[in-house]
Amino acid sequence: MIKSDKYVGDELSTLAHDAAQTAERAAHSARSGIGQGLHEMSNGLEHARSETGQALRQLASDSDVLLHRGIDKVRDGADQLRERSLHAKDTATTYIQHEPMKSVLMAAAVGAGLMALVALFSRNHHSGR
Repeated sequence: MIKSDKYVGDELSTLAHDAAQTAERAAHSARSGIGQGLHEMSNGLEHARSETGQALRQLASDSDVLLHRGIDKVRDGADQLRERSLHAKDTATTYIQHEPMKSVLMAAAVGAGLMALVALFSRNHHSGR
């Protein structure tokens, strides 16, 4: 019986030793896996940060281009409006010089029409209260 107790004790000791080694290997494997996972996550975050930075720089550049295009369009529109108003002024001046009587009659008609509209709106405004 002593031999068998010693044999069982040796077997238990061997099993415990094997279990400890297996646990140590599992812990080492887990640490390696966690380390690798953290490394990959760090690389992924660095890549995302880089991509985000590039995207923001591109967005800023595109916004700047659009801003300058908008400013150019407004400037072109203002130039065209200025040219049209000068042309209209020149045309009106020429017409007044060549047809002064018609011009005075047209101005009087426009003035009378505006006064009629003012009177109409004034009456509607007072009667609406």
